[in-house]
Amino acid sequence: MKDIFLRVDELESHMGTIHADLGTLKLKIKELLEENQQLRIENQQLRKVLKRETEPATTQEAAEEPAAVKGDKLSLAMPVGEGYDNLARLYHEGFHICNVYYGHLRMEGDCLFCLSFLSK
Repeated sequence: MKDIFLRVDELESHMGTIHADLGTLKLKIKELLEENQQLRIENQQLRKVLKRETEPATTQEAAEEPAAVKGDKLSLAMPVGEGYDNLARLYHEGFHICNVYYGHLRMEGDCLFCLSFLSK
């Protein structure tokens, strides 16, 4: 009977160690997922920049257009609310945009702080 009690005590001790190890692994996985998502976003941004730089420039067309038309194109290129759109995109990609957890990966569904920020 005493041996059974000692064995159960040992198993309980091992379970505590396994639980602590699982917690450590979970934190590491979260860090890796955040880093992976950030690298994906950075990769997309770099691809956009590369695509812009490698596209043939249409400088002759731009030189022939009047200055007023150039101004209109500039305002179309930078729409109002672009910052809001970027934050909304980040949120939908799974990141917090609230001041509490900004930049961290959302692991458990929607964040009320982020949603209240988006609704403003």
